[in-house]
Amino acid sequence: MPDLVRTPETRHRVHFQDCDMLGHLNNARYLDYFLNAREDQVAQHYALNMGELAREQHAAWVITKHHLSYLKPARQGVEVLIRTQLIHFDNSNLVLEMQMRAADGLRLLALLWSEMTFVKMPAGTRLDHSDELMDLLNQVDVEGVEYDPDGFDDRVKAVRQELKQLRRAASGEGQGPAPRQ
Repeated sequence: MPDLVRTPETRHRVHFQDCDMLGHLNNARYLDYFLNAREDQVAQHYALNMGELAREQHAAWVITKHHLSYLKPARQGVEVLIRTQLIHFDNSNLVLEMQMRAADGLRLLALLWSEMTFVKMPAGTRLDHSDELMDLLNQVDVEGVEYDPDGFDDRVKAVRQELKQLRRAASGEGQGPAPRQ
């Protein structure tokens, strides 16, 4: 099986109807943008339809907690880049990290961690992932992101620092004069 995309990206334009009177994406709409992007990415990259999964297995992931940091406004009419990735999973839980960045990918606008539990429907009782789902989760789990349930603020800081270094490298800052030949 070919390697699956671990951190899919989606571009989305911020629509007028989703903004507040300042022309910024409404805080509640960030969740819609993030979750809709992830749903589309999962269907495209992993051939996994959440509705079909729920009907076939009589089970679904339910969100148990969000951590969301709003860093810079996503303004009406601009294009944003939404990156999502699985950063943790176990027998019945998973944690998705979702980043909204400026269109160039170099500025973090918002970062979300969504904690989810796999449950049996309609009872809503915790259910272990099937072996097939565990295999898929193992394939798409990102390496290099250490998940700590209390480490959200540290993660935001780390991503911002990483992007700051990328911006500097892209602009040539911090580099000395070119070597003489």
